[in-house]
Amino acid sequence: MYQTQLKALKKSNRFRERVIFDESLIDFASNDYLGLASDKKQLNSAISLLQEYKTIAPKASMLVNGYHPIHKLFEDRLASLNGFEDGLVVGSGFLANLSLIEALVRRGDRLFLDEEYHASGVMASGLLGDRVVKFDHNSVDDLREKIDRYGGRRNIVAIEGIYSMSGELCSRDIIQVADSIGAILIVDEAHSSGVVGETLLGIFEHYDIAIKPNYIKMGTLGKAYGSYGAYILASSEIVSFLENRAKPIIYSTAPSIFDIALALVNIDHIVKKSHKYHKKICKRLRIVQDIVGIESNSLIVPIEQSSNSKVVELQKELISQGFLVGAIRQPTVDKPIIRLIPRLGSSCRDLKKLLSYF
Repeated sequence: MYQTQLKALKKSNRFRERVIFDESLIDFASNDYLGLASDKKQLNSAISLLQEYKTIAPKASMLVNGYHPIHKLFEDRLASLNGFEDGLVVGSGFLANLSLIEALVRRGDRLFLDEEYHASGVMASGLLGDRVVKFDHNSVDDLREKIDRYGGRRNIVAIEGIYSMSGELCSRDIIQVADSIGAILIVDEAHSSGVVGETLLGIFEHYDIAIKPNYIKMGTLGKAYGSYGAYILASSEIVSFLENRAKPIIYSTAPSIFDIALALVNIDHIVKKSHKYHKKICKRLRIVQDIVGIESNSLIVPIEQSSNSKVVELQKELISQGFLVGAIRQPTVDKPIIRLIPRLGSSCRDLKKLLSYF
């Protein structure tokens, strides 16, 4: 039924498929930034926490009978650490973005969305019709101009803390623009929480910005936090509104209790070891800059390639040398890249060896 389309994808080197990679490969591809995805000690801590409770699976949506004490512990802990009034666990980052954008942008409102915002937010914005205005990536001037031209009854600005393909940090000035007009600010911190800031709390800490009632922070647990699921941090009023209006929260089974338990023990671990982790991150970024001349403030290093075929060939060559990196092609990016993650789960020695191939 779809043979023609699949052939076209293969011909253009844009065909994708699931692969179980050899675990002996040295991983510089995954978003497991701190290496917690293979930490069995943390796994055992999560199991011990879970065993304190009679119920170990969510059973229903959070608004029926699926809301568990571990969910609440996690929400309160993360909200307190980040300076927010309240928190909300969600099944995935995709659902978190869908929840926020679909629920918060009401009639007469306007959503200003960075053009490189995650696909989940872009898809959610498709439900809103002319209530959505995209602005040039990280452009404060374009955002200001479009707010002046299209501003609504209530304005909402959505950006990422660190953009997932470029590794670029959001502009601090965009946050200031949102503040200046009293806009609600959504920051997707999937790739910045656990990576930037003196204690790895993310972009607000990195820029030394105090949390305000108009801020919303969301992120995933499947990256630096070494688990699966997502969260939304906001004012109690916004969290209550989402409980009442966000369809993915109302109608989805509550997030896995085990995954939230694992994220909770991992976050406590990161808090205790944050300065040690921060030093290790800085060391790896210095190695990247010294060897390939790329200066990065995140653990995402994009290395542009000339074509789709080239990026696929290079990935295969590096696999043959024992290294796994990401080969990212259109439509995810405009130009194909090797997406290299100098994650803490792989050694500096191996990182230096890998970089010598570029």
